[in-house]
Amino acid sequence: MDAPLTLLIAVVVFTLIFDFINGFHDTANAIATVVSTRALRPLTAVVYAGILNFAGAMMGTEVAATIGKGLVNAAALSLHTVLCTVVSAIIWNLITWYKGLPTSSSHAIVGSLLGATFFSTAAGGANIIWPALIQKVVIPMTLSPVLGISIGFIIMVLLTWMIYKLHPSLINRLFGKLQILSTGFMAINHGQNDAQKSMGIIALALMLSHPAQAFVVPLWAKIACSLAMGMGTIAGGWRIIRTLGSKMIKLQTVQGFAAETTASIIIGGASHFGIPVSTTHVISTAIMGVGATSRLSAVRWGIVGNIVWAWALTLPLTFLFAGGLMLVYRALF
Repeated sequence: MDAPLTLLIAVVVFTLIFDFINGFHDTANAIATVVSTRALRPLTAVVYAGILNFAGAMMGTEVAATIGKGLVNAAALSLHTVLCTVVSAIIWNLITWYKGLPTSSSHAIVGSLLGATFFSTAAGGANIIWPALIQKVVIPMTLSPVLGISIGFIIMVLLTWMIYKLHPSLINRLFGKLQILSTGFMAINHGQNDAQKSMGIIALALMLSHPAQAFVVPLWAKIACSLAMGMGTIAGGWRIIRTLGSKMIKLQTVQGFAAETTASIIIGGASHFGIPVSTTHVISTAIMGVGATSRLSAVRWGIVGNIVWAWALTLPLTFLFAGGLMLVYRALF
């Protein structure tokens, strides 16, 4: 087996590993609320989300195109650059999963891609497409948490106004059923946005291996990434579920429904426009916005502070991780 083919296989394998880890790391975001409110049993929830993540991942390639060809100059890349990108993102996801921090796999892969690209040649930042980075990463990274808190707050206020005369037991039964639907939409939207990032990496690697080939996501890559994420979901992400579903705020079924509906609206819109938004940031801030409608003290702001620090550090640290790996490679080879 020749070296380029071996390297291509390594990139594909590590990308699928990243997707699997993304499944139990980020997909916990989609089911944390439904498990916390006990609307679904944990095993039922992860299988349900795993199936719908697979379905969502098969629904388009707009985000894949942004990751694979929209942020960096592909002509300056190599398969080694892509491999360093994926390995760096895997390291960060495992560290934050171990700590139970719901950080963004989206920003991990983007930060890693930027770092590996920056240090891949002497050109450095010239290989990064800065307008696209600002428009499709930096602005959404800033705006999506604001939207999560604002829309979550508004939806919860409207729901409270609509149901305030109903008996609490009726509210719990009604929104326990509705939350199953909102969790399903959240899982579909998560798969549509997050699995496409891995598809974009694989498509980029294939294009680098065959320079005459246009950027395209083959069917086998869609299926493989979808399966990897679905299997990762079923493997479970209980550390993240505990942080989102109970440590940050104690959720009721109506609050879980409001948070998931908020997140689905934002993530679905972002996927339509090919924006690799952080599902973690969106659902976390939606939960904050929903919780703040009862009282600000309902949100455990110490836990929120730890999460925000992890968010802030994701892009720069993954940039440095991948850059360091790239420098080691250049020194050795």
